[in-house]
Amino acid sequence: MATTDLGSSLQHPRRSLGNRHRSQAEKFLKLSNDDKSNLSWAEQSARQAVLHDFTHPDNWRTLLTIKLEIEDHLGARAVLDDLFLILGRDPELLSQLDGVNLGNAGLSLLEGALSVDPLDPDNWWDLTSKEGGVEAFCERIRNLDFTDQRANILFSRRMERLLDAGYEDEYLELTRKLLAQRPSNHEAWDKMGKLHERRGEFDQAWLCYDQAQSNSTNLNSRDDFKVRMESLIDGKGKLAWKAPDISDRLDFLNRMQVLARPTSELAPDEILEEDTELSELDYARQLFEKDRLSEAFFIARRLATQGDSEAKLLAEKIQELMENE
Repeated sequence: MATTDLGSSLQHPRRSLGNRHRSQAEKFLKLSNDDKSNLSWAEQSARQAVLHDFTHPDNWRTLLTIKLEIEDHLGARAVLDDLFLILGRDPELLSQLDGVNLGNAGLSLLEGALSVDPLDPDNWWDLTSKEGGVEAFCERIRNLDFTDQRANILFSRRMERLLDAGYEDEYLELTRKLLAQRPSNHEAWDKMGKLHERRGEFDQAWLCYDQAQSNSTNLNSRDDFKVRMESLIDGKGKLAWKAPDISDRLDFLNRMQVLARPTSELAPDEILEEDTELSELDYARQLFEKDRLSEAFFIARRLATQGDSEAKLLAEKIQELMENE
């Protein structure tokens, strides 16, 4: 599968393919009762099921069951670690299980995680909407790292449930954090722009539409918004609305850069100090080399807004990488 195709499948998990591979895995698992060689085929199919649709809990159950069946306890541990990462749970919590026989506890751990943190956004909302749940969720999410694309997608869908329930301010705050760490999600930028526009926050709407259009060649969000604003004002004697000036755009990109910084503690060799002798562009390049793409992207976009052609090239390079991940 081409890289761009994989990125697209992650952005929109393909349930039909996930179901098909899981069905094959279950068939091979059943056949393994008579011929153990079928377990390897079962494992391959189960891994493909999770790859194509990480949002279906049965795909995770099937993969973990097979890992335990072949007594691959390290592999079972990796499956649980991966699920914890997507759910925004601390995989380090599993270190408490060092030495524990996952053959006995693995499936119980998975079911426990899914029962308190369902992958399905509607089931998740049924639990979260209870008294105190939204406040606890908002507090928790402020300290999470969403650089993993799957976690970012999962939590984007949860943010939509917040918005549907009328938590507009919470949606805007938390979605901004998600987008800071995955700025290539043009659909979320566009949705945030529409919310700001409906609230009459036109400058913020334009800034979001600008990000949406910059991250997708198929969107004209910013241009369409400008037309709507001109139509709204035309002939009504109102002062013409003007797009945010350079200082407003720079301030916006600065705030997004801050939000893009990882919340988890970095290893010593990953810590970068903003050397005063370094230019901002060189600092962005250092971040890029350290794979801290979101931070580097917003610095480069800010410098490009000020007319730096080299920064523009760097921003375009980073944007292409993020889209293809």
